[in-house]
Amino acid sequence: MQHLIIYAHPNAQSVNHQLKETAAAAIRRAGHDVEIRDLYAIGFDPVLSLHDMHGQMTGQNEENIVKEQAYLSRADAVTFIYPVWWTGMPAIMKGYIDRVMTYGFAYRYDKGVQKGLLKGKSAYIFNTHGKSHEEYRSIGMDRALKLTSDTGIYSYCGFEIKQHLFFDRADKADTDTIAAWTKEVEAAYAAG
Repeated sequence: MQHLIIYAHPNAQSVNHQLKETAAAAIRRAGHDVEIRDLYAIGFDPVLSLHDMHGQMTGQNEENIVKEQAYLSRADAVTFIYPVWWTGMPAIMKGYIDRVMTYGFAYRYDKGVQKGLLKGKSAYIFNTHGKSHEEYRSIGMDRALKLTSDTGIYSYCGFEIKQHLFFDRADKADTDTIAAWTKEVEAAYAAG
């Protein structure tokens, strides 16, 4: 099985980086291949331009976008790892979705009905955030985050979501907490 990790965090000392390393190791231990697209490390340009929009409409995407689409095409399973900033994904991840998961590649409309074109692929989503689970639950943010990402992006494009894990108070996590999160990430792949 071919796995792809799409990762967005600028700090190699972050909890997100540890989650990425844990995910890659768990995938490899299971005997699968994994490719990693570290969006900050590759300098991915998140800005959707007028040129990009024209390319999407005509099926003439830039070479760097076609390359990223090839990574997604090869993958049987895709893991998205990123922090929740300002109740959403980092701009670089949102830009990746805007520029790479395009009409005609990730979704299309047939007679006005939306069709996800990445059907048959599994998705795992691992997010960190600074608030507590209780704070997010009390204002409905936990449901809103899943609705906007899981329903509005991943399922919309056809992914079967296997796991979406949120790790709270990540900026205050101690080594025991991070060790427990590591086990949760490993278990996510074992269950999937």
